[in-house]
Amino acid sequence: MGNTHFLYLSINFFTIIIPFIYSFHRAIKFNKHFLAFLISNGLTTLLFIIWDIYFTNLGVWGFNKKYILGIYLFNIPVEEILFFVCIPFACLFTFFCLNKFKKIPNAKYLEKYIHIFLFTISILFVIFYYNHKYTFFVFVSLPILIVILKYIFKIQWLYKLYITYFLLLIPFIIVNGILTGTGLQEPVVWYQVGQNMGIRILTIPLEDIFYGLELMLIQCTLFSYFVGKLSAGRVKN
Repeated sequence: MGNTHFLYLSINFFTIIIPFIYSFHRAIKFNKHFLAFLISNGLTTLLFIIWDIYFTNLGVWGFNKKYILGIYLFNIPVEEILFFVCIPFACLFTFFCLNKFKKIPNAKYLEKYIHIFLFTISILFVIFYYNHKYTFFVFVSLPILIVILKYIFKIQWLYKLYITYFLLLIPFIIVNGILTGTGLQEPVVWYQVGQNMGIRILTIPLEDIFYGLELMLIQCTLFSYFVGKLSAGRVKN
């Protein structure tokens, strides 16, 4: 087994290791919320793994055996499952720290314009790329998710998450760029031609950016909910 088989695993490791270590910093204390993360991430991962299994079986995307260990669960490499633990942890840790130290500007007015933008492009992409499975699924599910979070759960901090996600696009492009083939002879994760728009940022399909936004929206929402539930439980005890 060559060293390249550890590439995807290494990407996961280096994504999570620094946020994990700093979770124990006395000024941050994110480790106190590990249980809330584990519960919320378990639910988030389950949802996205079901999506992942379905699209892998359809051939919408797949995984290069050259860069993985070859251990599978439901036809999904173990590294892909770890991806849905490591990436949300790093993103959530960033969001938590920015909130804790009040580094996110009070720009709630931006939320309306961001939603107009997201809804507009979602409608356009669904109309013009309705027969592209990845495109269709992302841009149908994203506005539905936003409506649920904004108008049913009435979440007030969506603008903070959007600002955080915008800042995270730089490391996102680095990590996802490597996974999709930037700097490599072959991609770690390949995408079937005709199942996405074919618009790429470096080697990253444009859909991945909005897929990542959905992942972060769900993870942060569930985390916030379980932090509140667990804190309330401790108060009662």
